[in-house]
Amino acid sequence: MDYIHRSLERKFLKMSSAFKAVMVTGARQVGKSTMLNALAQDSARVCVSMDDADIRDLAQRDPKLFFQMYQPPILIDEVQKAPALLEQIKLLCDESDERGRFWLTGSQSKRLMKQAGDSLAGRIGILKMFSLSAKELAGKADDIPDDYSLSSFIKRSQNYPANNILDVYDRIWAGGMPDMVSMDAELRRAYWNSYIDAYLMRDAVDDNGIHDTEGFRRFLRASAAFSGELLNYNDLGSAAGVSGVTAKEWVKVLQSMGIIFLLEPFYNNELKRMIKTPKLYFCDTGLCSFLSSWTSRDALMNGAASGHYLENYVVSEVLRNASYGEKSVNLNFYRDTNQKEIDLILEMDGRLHAFEIKRAASPERKIIRTFSLLKKSGREIGPGAVICMAERPFPVDASTFLLPVNLL
Repeated sequence: MDYIHRSLERKFLKMSSAFKAVMVTGARQVGKSTMLNALAQDSARVCVSMDDADIRDLAQRDPKLFFQMYQPPILIDEVQKAPALLEQIKLLCDESDERGRFWLTGSQSKRLMKQAGDSLAGRIGILKMFSLSAKELAGKADDIPDDYSLSSFIKRSQNYPANNILDVYDRIWAGGMPDMVSMDAELRRAYWNSYIDAYLMRDAVDDNGIHDTEGFRRFLRASAAFSGELLNYNDLGSAAGVSGVTAKEWVKVLQSMGIIFLLEPFYNNELKRMIKTPKLYFCDTGLCSFLSSWTSRDALMNGAASGHYLENYVVSEVLRNASYGEKSVNLNFYRDTNQKEIDLILEMDGRLHAFEIKRAASPERKIIRTFSLLKKSGREIGPGAVICMAERPFPVDASTFLLPVNLL
């Protein structure tokens, strides 16, 4: 399979020119090593992997000798398997002003983040990678929205095909793991079974000390069923057959592994009666679909949960844009005790942008009424949109428009 360019490349290279060490973290198999190896091809950078038992043993036993044999600039893959290297990297960083001497990848874990933060504070830039986005799969890795106006999306739409619900749900069901791009349904099932057993369950035991593996497996499936919902630890735990306290701990584990993320509610002193509970989403909708036993795109698209999956997909795509883009972006949602809700609030350049997410191609106009709630926040309000199955961007009123899902 040909290399698929990643949206994170730009930011990674920029960080490499500013920091002595740069580390890319993320869930297993999202393409961290592939990207860095591709970027290292045209340079004299040494590339080593801690998956090699002999190299890993040397790195752990004698870090000084390791760096005599493998001298910077260097790419060290799966650095979490040889944590003894981090202290030596710190010393080598302090010996030179050269930027980008150390490129590191590490599967996301609490232990690795703590070790890197403690050893390399001020010397390392840390970036997070997700599975493939729709843009990356379409060969448009650098096309990250930095302007959420109608005119901006009309201009972008000229380079995209018309929105199509079959294509969108195909992406939702398949997910974005690079190894799965050319797989059929049978191979995808085998891949996900292997992924859960070889990575998630092993990491749960080895990195997080979870011994109730069957309980954790049930918890994975329960989490998928609660995707897009307000997070209630007691309900989630009950669905998995564990306590609410255990559910809270295991949610943290899934976050640290890069499997789920929590979207926090919008907070503002001027707005009253707001819900303070986060919502749970999966970073990859393909894994979520598999865990919920959706066996095909059409079964998922026509199922009762299709709206929840579209919402998860949209929020995860916007999360990728926020992580990879140049501008600082905050993502939240709004819900109050009167059940008034805004699916997604994006804060950028000091302005708030409100979004509703709907499966319809021609959603009703009344769904944007809640957007006016943000005016009470005292913040500057930017254009809002209904992210939906409309074929092209189209104005709803002076400040709101229909935004096709495929333009995110």
